[in-house]
Amino acid sequence: MDDTPQLPQIKVEPLEASVGLRRLATDAIKHAITNMDIYDHPEEVRLDERQLSRDLGVSRTPIREALSLLEQEGFVRSVPRRGIYVVRKNKREMIEMITVWSAIEAMAARLACERATPEELAELRAIAEFRKQNPATHISEYSQTNMIFHKTIIRMSGCVLMSELVENLFIHMRAIRSVTMRQGDRAQRSIVDHMNIVAALEARDADLAARRVREHTLGLAAHIEKYGDFLDQFQSTETRKRRYA
Repeated sequence: MDDTPQLPQIKVEPLEASVGLRRLATDAIKHAITNMDIYDHPEEVRLDERQLSRDLGVSRTPIREALSLLEQEGFVRSVPRRGIYVVRKNKREMIEMITVWSAIEAMAARLACERATPEELAELRAIAEFRKQNPATHISEYSQTNMIFHKTIIRMSGCVLMSELVENLFIHMRAIRSVTMRQGDRAQRSIVDHMNIVAALEARDADLAARRVREHTLGLAAHIEKYGDFLDQFQSTETRKRRYA
């Protein structure tokens, strides 16, 4: 019996070969990374060109081009003689990303108070009420819906640039929220915060909505400041592996 531990791998679907394969491969790999809990295990996530080629049903050339583009966008990093790895942030980097996210989303909330339609607000309330009774038993599903909630607020701002700016933050924000939702009563407290944010948006109170969004998101930064040392442990392990490779 093989007792070798199974390393984390991303899951991708075969591509249609009718349009630009590099773009399709890039989108497929990015989607797979975004939907993976990259902070939920100590092992690095290594991307294998041959495996991706087989999984996506294309040659290695568009895979190589896609990985190069993803490296430029900050999703992966190339380590000489070792391969391509999904980027993970250390504690300080994560707190900085959350701080940027909070500023953008607070501004988005202000704009949403002016621009959001009643239908959009109803959609946001429905998202906030997801698994309202017992989110702790559906953490993975709830975590995904949690990020949809925040991205919906940004979308309701009507500012496309805001959505584009936070897209690269999304992979790390979603993944770290998935981890922290399992810690203490953060899932339940998050629901209360979300309902309060929705109420402020429905009241079209821009100052209150912006403040509630900012305080909610910065609460995650404070949580990472207090409990996020494991992020530095991940990076220390990865650094040692690169040093002695």
